[in-house]
Amino acid sequence: MPTQLKLGGIVATITLKDIKNVHLSVHPPTGRVSISAPSRMSLDTIRVFAVSKLAWIKQQQKRLQSQEREAPREYLDRESHYVWGSRYLLKVIEKEAAPSVNLKHRRMLLSVRPGSAYQIKQTVIDAWYRTMLKAEMPALLAKWEPRLGVKVRHVFVQQMKTRWGSCNPHLKSIRLNTELAKKPVAYLEYIVVHEMMHLLEPTHSEQFVRLMDQHMPKWRFYRDELNRLAVRYEEWDTQNDAG
Repeated sequence: MPTQLKLGGIVATITLKDIKNVHLSVHPPTGRVSISAPSRMSLDTIRVFAVSKLAWIKQQQKRLQSQEREAPREYLDRESHYVWGSRYLLKVIEKEAAPSVNLKHRRMLLSVRPGSAYQIKQTVIDAWYRTMLKAEMPALLAKWEPRLGVKVRHVFVQQMKTRWGSCNPHLKSIRLNTELAKKPVAYLEYIVVHEMMHLLEPTHSEQFVRLMDQHMPKWRFYRDELNRLAVRYEEWDTQNDAG
């Protein structure tokens, strides 16, 4: 079971695994810190290692936490919304019909019933983003499953506060952040490959890195570019967010 290590004002989650080296990660977008260490390594040794990396941890957290964030959405006419990295201006259409979202000439047409509240508009658009992202998955899985020699049983799409994606190797399932539908498709593909790779190597070990280098040589570029893009506006509690 993971344990927590307090380093001044920073809390790191420690997981002991059957690995040879220590792996330190500062996760976007909030700067959550995790350390994977060899099973035989003592907590004191891990603490000494973490303290030696404190300056680097703080530098990474500062970079992530100052990352550009989207302005709070009000779902009003001419508000900017992004789909696969392209900007669209919102046009709200009120009519007695089932809610819908359509793209036309650089505009996002949101159709809702007259008098619909902000929350209704948000729910309709969020559901549409999930649908858009799910529609990309069959082609991506068809491309990468034979390349990696794995089979994904389930794909879940949901809002995620601290991760772009996750994988459950035991269930052979992956989860994707709905926000990826706002980013260029190449970045979605990187996240999908990253999570599928965990079906071959559950940890971020040297073997995992070698496999990523082999199958997607530009993966570091996609990772860095994705983490530089604006993220969804949220009121997050960095200290209590378990990720």
